[in-house]
Amino acid sequence: MNKQHIKLVVFGAAILALTTLYMVPMAFSQEDMTHIPVDAFGKLERPQAAFQHDLHNEKAELDDCVVCHHSMTDDGKRDMEMSSEGESCESCHAVEPTDGKTPLMRAYHRQCIDCHKQSLKGPVACGECHKK
Repeated sequence: MNKQHIKLVVFGAAILALTTLYMVPMAFSQEDMTHIPVDAFGKLERPQAAFQHDLHNEKAELDDCVVCHHSMTDDGKRDMEMSSEGESCESCHAVEPTDGKTPLMRAYHRQCIDCHKQSLKGPVACGECHKK
């Protein structure tokens, strides 16, 4: 093997290793999730909502991430074909939006409570999620 070929193999292996290191945390990012992220809200009025991502999906028999991780079409409508998994909810939903979009708290509540009501399963009252 010549030096150029070795450099190319080493460079390819480095790119593969860096890509793997970058992607692994995203693949397991919600595995340890036990509560809904609330950093965007600052001071909370109620306790952080308990939510075990993998256990929830197992119980709800959810296999398709887009059911919860929807995205938006260019005209601002919910896109149920394209997943936004890996992105935080506040990347699209501001706590206090100025553009008429759905506020973050309402987005969380609609996403969870509406699904629970529709499926007739899961908590719908405040204290059932926000436990002291």
